[in-house]
Amino acid sequence: MKIRPVILCGGAGTRLWPKAKKHQAKQFIDFGNWTLLGKTLERVKASIFDEPIISTNAKYLRQVKQHLKKHEIRKFKIVLEPAKRNTAPAILSTALIKDIPNKQPLMFLAADHLIEKIGLFNKAIKKNQKKLTHNNICIFGIKPTMPSSEFGYFLTKNNKVSRFVEKPKEAKAKQIISKKGYWNSGMFYLRKDSIINNFKKYQPNIYRNCNKAVTKAKYKNNVYYLNKQAFTKATAKSFDYAILEKTKDINAIKLDIPWSDLGSWKEICKMYGRNKRHYFKKKNVFHRPWGSYVNLFNGKEFLIKEIYVKPKGILSLQKHHHRAEHWVVTHGKPKITLNKKYFTMKPDETIFIPLGAIHRIENPYKKPVKIIEAQVGSILKETDIVRYQDIYGRIK
Repeated sequence: MKIRPVILCGGAGTRLWPKAKKHQAKQFIDFGNWTLLGKTLERVKASIFDEPIISTNAKYLRQVKQHLKKHEIRKFKIVLEPAKRNTAPAILSTALIKDIPNKQPLMFLAADHLIEKIGLFNKAIKKNQKKLTHNNICIFGIKPTMPSSEFGYFLTKNNKVSRFVEKPKEAKAKQIISKKGYWNSGMFYLRKDSIINNFKKYQPNIYRNCNKAVTKAKYKNNVYYLNKQAFTKATAKSFDYAILEKTKDINAIKLDIPWSDLGSWKEICKMYGRNKRHYFKKKNVFHRPWGSYVNLFNGKEFLIKEIYVKPKGILSLQKHHHRAEHWVVTHGKPKITLNKKYFTMKPDETIFIPLGAIHRIENPYKKPVKIIEAQVGSILKETDIVRYQDIYGRIK
């Protein structure tokens, strides 16, 4: 039996746009003629998978359909949530639709994950299919590349998950990694009957109301419109809290592959840094007295650039009215001014420059400095620079 991929596509993108009234949902952001949802749809074209099911809400229906058309996926089902109820009701509702057999293996994927080395990923899915039972759950762990407070973790004993740790502080994350902890990718793999059995046992309220929402759903043009009255009565809970933290029968599938949920501008900057050859265009290089910069990608309300500061180069002391900035140092040791603070940064360190903050980059050393910068805001032009000090005489 082929594996049925279920793509969870309801995220709002609030982490990337915390102060914006209108958020761009991360899965639909154009990062340079590709989106995260598009990459996910391409992944599920592999021969191990059956036609996909997409769980989303009415607000995103048009964009989901556009993506399916663009990626030439003609056979699919869409399950529309009438209200936000977190991942537990979303996961259960998709599993309950009637054209899924009871022992069908289901692979739950987030629409906004960037996964590389797809061959290894699919191999692990196929290899573990025989281990699925009417009760157990497989969860995918990613070998950490650094201690991060942006991801949850889990610890294992004999390949069974023994403990989950929710987004720890960096010092705690280091301890978890030293105990061979893995990032919790949020990707789950289990059979339909296991989902039903676990929800009946641990979350009867969610099971009862989601079952009703699916039974009373309207179905038209491959879309299930879940019954609002029943669905809104389901308790809003994440799948982690609702099921994973209660059941003891969780197998860990450990992967050592490049993975990111691009959930922060730091991760986005690093992604562009890794792939800068792909984005580099000579016409987008601009020379300045302190060095140069290249615009790698101009997106909707964000701009990614690489800044090169030559030895002894000093940018002007400045602020911006219309944009905030996120910096990731990739080379050298820049000296940073941020309002009344002064400090030196090292490669792989990151800093946030809030809107209106007075700041400067200096390179007092013999090695050049390179920084990947994400500008985020309504105006992303050089005209939005207010200079306070400048050794090159550029203050009018």
